[in-house]
Amino acid sequence: MSQLKNDRLLRALLREPVDATPVWIMRQAGRYLPEYRETRAKAGNFKTLCMTPELACEVTLQPLRRFDLDAAILFSDILTIPDAMGLGLYFAEGEGPRFERPVRTEADVAKLGVPDPEAELRYVPDAVRLIRRELNGKVPLIGFAGSPWTLATYMIEGGGSDNFARAKTLAYDQPALMHRLLDVLARSVSTYLNAQIAAGVQAVMIFDTWGGVLTSRDYQTFSLQYMRQIVGGLQRENDGRRVPIILFTKNGGQWLESMAESGADALGLDWTVDIANARRRVGGRVGLQGNMDPTMLHAAPARIREEAGSILAAYGSGSGHVFNLGHGITPDVQPEKLGVLVDAVHELSRPYHV
Repeated sequence: MSQLKNDRLLRALLREPVDATPVWIMRQAGRYLPEYRETRAKAGNFKTLCMTPELACEVTLQPLRRFDLDAAILFSDILTIPDAMGLGLYFAEGEGPRFERPVRTEADVAKLGVPDPEAELRYVPDAVRLIRRELNGKVPLIGFAGSPWTLATYMIEGGGSDNFARAKTLAYDQPALMHRLLDVLARSVSTYLNAQIAAGVQAVMIFDTWGGVLTSRDYQTFSLQYMRQIVGGLQRENDGRRVPIILFTKNGGQWLESMAESGADALGLDWTVDIANARRRVGGRVGLQGNMDPTMLHAAPARIREEAGSILAAYGSGSGHVFNLGHGITPDVQPEKLGVLVDAVHELSRPYHV
């Protein structure tokens, strides 16, 4: 494997010294870029785009051609695992992901097995290998997966949900069955992320998009417990370097102390959390990633720069901060606004790293 020319991201996630705060953006390979929309049109649909390694590689690299980002993130979807379990994933126009065969009964859960990442999910490690070759050491590549709880919500609801009534009711009424489902998902995610690491990703992120809809007790029981299980089962070194793990629970700011004890190297923060307060609370045990409100990218360039400066100042001196949005970039952002943010982070952060 080629040597990394820019390893700021990996160093910051491990709280090692850097010359400037690294920056990458959730959903940076996405619909706000006209070239992404062209590639997706060529693919015909979103699922084909995800499942064709050459196209996934192309859209992964597109934002790096425009912006001085410190990482690439594998272009994929969190629902690859349930799809490989045979649930019949499809994307309804304007409705998002749906499953033909939701998981709602004991018999449904009994049918589920851990997919083989080099068989049913082969297109993902193939894409990783291709992206690593094309990156040629320019920046690190981040791999990812959805958390067991988040995957379970889609599998039980049959798609997205406003109130997660089916998933929560299963957890309340049949906790043993929910735990069986979450366990097979945790084992699947561990296997899947280890396959991504073996194929060449240099950091991994667990997206717990819907952990924040749970009560405090249920978050610990049905979400964090299984993310801990995954972290404990991951390959932590590859290619002579530590592979950092980022844990992100949207609307999970109240649980940062517990998340910091999960074994992860860094925590993602959404925009509702004050990063200075978060840094005090985790006390140097983990790095922090975040956390500008994605909507700020609609503001004037001067305001974007000001906000970047404000977040950098709130984090303060020293390493351990990876700049990101508090959630994914929205499709209607003008691409040049992201360029303003990336350049501002690099320029304004240098005094914090002398």
